[in-house]
Amino acid sequence: MKQTRWVVMGVSGCGKSTVGQALAAGMAVPFIEGDRFHPPANVAKMSAGIALDDADRAGWLLALREQIELADGGLVLACSALKRKYRDQLRLADPALNFAHLSGGRALIASRMRERAGHYMPLSLLDSQLRDLEPLQVDEGGMVLDILAPPRVLVARILAGF
Repeated sequence: MKQTRWVVMGVSGCGKSTVGQALAAGMAVPFIEGDRFHPPANVAKMSAGIALDDADRAGWLLALREQIELADGGLVLACSALKRKYRDQLRLADPALNFAHLSGGRALIASRMRERAGHYMPLSLLDSQLRDLEPLQVDEGGMVLDILAPPRVLVARILAGF
């Protein structure tokens, strides 16, 4: 299998980490959890129920871009990548970067967010993320996947598509 690089994207609670880890295992490449690269100020802001803006995300996206640049071979990155301009920033590190956009209804995502423990992102920020979300466009490498399917099916679809 060629060493493809993937960003598993979508709003909080859509399953980026779960799908990303399974995809990385299936590809035998490193997995990078994008949330770990948020500076403490971003985490504090989100924990307080305050949505991040473009300025807040700038340094975070730069750190993720650097991780892509440093990678030797394939990788899978879990990152919201909500806006096209954010994805464009990540593509500066690898123009062939692929995106798996995990998409689903608000009610399903909200129920998942309520069920998870220990995450700093409160349910109150889901609507701001949905407002900011610019879905993956046809001219961007990748695919849109419905999160109603189980993670193993989503991973299989990604692997089959490339």
